[in-house]
Amino acid sequence: MPEVSQIAFFVAAAGVLAITPGPGIFYVAARTLAGGRAEGVASSFGTGLGGLFHVLAGALGVSALVMASAELFTVLKVLGALYLAWLGVRTILGARGIGALAALGADASPAVGTRRAFREGMWVEALNPKTAAFFLAFIPQFVDPAAGSVPLQFIALGLVSVALNTGVDVVVAFGADRVRKKAVDHPDRVRRLQQASGGAMLALGVGLLFARRPAA
Repeated sequence: MPEVSQIAFFVAAAGVLAITPGPGIFYVAARTLAGGRAEGVASSFGTGLGGLFHVLAGALGVSALVMASAELFTVLKVLGALYLAWLGVRTILGARGIGALAALGADASPAVGTRRAFREGMWVEALNPKTAAFFLAFIPQFVDPAAGSVPLQFIALGLVSVALNTGVDVVVAFGADRVRKKAVDHPDRVRRLQQASGGAMLALGVGLLFARRPAA
């Protein structure tokens, strides 16, 4: 394994990158605002699992293949963009029923459930080629071929990065939930939050659609 000083520098760099706002943070915040803290935390662990997919793919060389192939990169990009856009549109449309539910005295929460939030978070991250590009560009800088198995080093460092990202996402979920709780007694505010959340997911999908394959 790399030296302790190198590992410490990696953790510090990965920590800074983890707290830098990106698609994962925005998605978790949007999911929390739409469905509450439980869904936000579930989606955080879902994106973490999706991140592990990219770590293993990177260690096996699959991610490198995707980055090298314009066709494969485009397929993954379009699938991820369409999935995010679908989630966004569904969330926006779901906001229309909140007012009617509140008028009937029913629960106006737009929650989809923790299992579904976890599953959606996993697919959002797994279908994001920008995550694959990040791991392939960042982690190899800290891998020392002379220190042992390169794939194992890649996986170990990737696990650290994913753990940091997931931790930050959970903190974001708790913060977004506080915002949501202040509006929970006001159906109109909840509806606007849900619409904003859907808009954020839709915007993430559009942004991903215009992502470019990193130069070789």
